[in-house]
Amino acid sequence: MAELTYFTGPMDCGKSTLALQVAYTESHAGRQGRLFTMLDRSGSSVITSRIGLSAPAIEVTEELDFWREVVSELTAGRRVDFLVCDEAQFYSRAHIDQLARIVDELQIDVFCFGILTDFRTELFPASQRLVELCDRMEMLQVRPRCWCGEPATHNARTVGGVMVTEGSQVVVGDTDAAEVAYQVLCRRHHRRRVTAQVAAVTLSPEPLPFES
Repeated sequence: MAELTYFTGPMDCGKSTLALQVAYTESHAGRQGRLFTMLDRSGSSVITSRIGLSAPAIEVTEELDFWREVVSELTAGRRVDFLVCDEAQFYSRAHIDQLARIVDELQIDVFCFGILTDFRTELFPASQRLVELCDRMEMLQVRPRCWCGEPATHNARTVGGVMVTEGSQVVVGDTDAAEVAYQVLCRRHHRRRVTAQVAAVTLSPEPLPFES
């Protein structure tokens, strides 16, 4: 039976790396698939991981209909055994419904990779829909860490080095020319808006026990 699987976790936990690994493993087994992404930080029509891996992909737009895309491939005589969908948090709810239909009616495996919540700790609409519809949700086991050393669970957005909690839900950052950047924090420091930069400026090191 085909499945709709959602692999999720905060930034820096290896989602895109795993997406590329899944695509490689499935292809190595003789299965043929399609890779999709949306708003990758390195540009359009490519899946990139922070450890340097990359692969070409189909760019998802608001107008793209996954059902029509796959049916068109099949009616043209081309095999489609699986879909790898990276940056799925940026998709629309309609996209997720289309992917679920592909699994149910065409028996094609769909592997989605994305972030659950945004910089405001609110669910992305597509991520919410994936949670509602997926056959299986996997939390990635690679745990990024906050600057304090605790496991990081929240994504923070900074503008000009200052953490913000208001603004458009989707803003691509972490590029060479971008003023907008992102980092992962534990819940405590996300609530307090203490980023690594703030901590470096405002927090003094703890004195050693033998110091007066």
